[in-house]
Amino acid sequence: MSINTMKAIRQHEFGGPEVLRYEDAPRPEVKPGEVLIRVHAVGINPPDWYLRDGYEMLPPEWRPQVSFPVILGTDVSGVVEAVADDVKDFTVGDEVYSMVRFPNGLAGDSKAYAEYVSVPASEVALKPAGIDHVHAAAAPMSLLTAWQFMIELGHNEPNPLQPHIHVPVPLEGKTVLVNGAAGGVGHFAVQLAKWKGARVIAVASGKHEALLRDLGADEFIDYTKATPEDVVHGVDLVIDAVGGPTTGRFLRTLKRGGALFPIFPLGFSGAEEAEKLGVTVSATQVRSSGPQLAELARLLDAGTVRAVVDSIYPLADARKAHERAASGHIQGKLVLTVA
Repeated sequence: MSINTMKAIRQHEFGGPEVLRYEDAPRPEVKPGEVLIRVHAVGINPPDWYLRDGYEMLPPEWRPQVSFPVILGTDVSGVVEAVADDVKDFTVGDEVYSMVRFPNGLAGDSKAYAEYVSVPASEVALKPAGIDHVHAAAAPMSLLTAWQFMIELGHNEPNPLQPHIHVPVPLEGKTVLVNGAAGGVGHFAVQLAKWKGARVIAVASGKHEALLRDLGADEFIDYTKATPEDVVHGVDLVIDAVGGPTTGRFLRTLKRGGALFPIFPLGFSGAEEAEKLGVTVSATQVRSSGPQLAELARLLDAGTVRAVVDSIYPLADARKAHERAASGHIQGKLVLTVA
């Protein structure tokens, strides 16, 4: 293979996992302000399959214009291969991790399912030394999402999901319910809430109870046996990591003055009910941030926060990883290994 090419997962049309092809692709060049990362592992996230199928879950007018071929993926951990002349914070050989160009790369400009990826240096941080590339790659999007929703927004960009800026709420001494607690964002939300001094109620299927209690959950609700909104009341904050049209059911679990943060807010139709109940409903769009990843690296390195990995696949088997994602009930994250 030429030094100008690399292996990558590309697609030439929208569709299911079957459209993902392991093939040669041009190796990216480093532009000013960027570093080139030799990828060791790639974390898989829902926006990957949203892009793969052409953003079918969005109204047509919201769907970004995509040019083929497309390389999916945002989350990487690897080693710096080259740096632009104007980049001073990283050097060749540094072990780093990143969420690449998100949400700016929604139309396919993040390109992480590959042996190499170019990344703005502002979106890169040194990899936590105490964990391997697989667990580092599992963290960026899911952990940044939980962090920006719950701890610190970290930017002043306009909110595309609502007219007002999202504001995290104090967690110490509060009761926080996390729905979808075993998934990517959910298992980090449980840990961050506990770290900040909250009492945490985790909602997931029964097979995840042992893990979630180990991660700090004080109470566990098996949603296959009990309906959370029927058995829990007086909660200060609900993090609904599932979200969507059903998120409004959690309004009845909250006390007046409480807050509902749906990670996927599209389809929520309970604004009037929330106002009557005195509940704040708010969401934000996760954004790449090297400085926040550097802060989170300290928590990951110390073991304060752990990235849980459900399954690991070679890059060439990205199709199988997407099939696993479609089957649901994932515990933590799915990761592709590259080198």
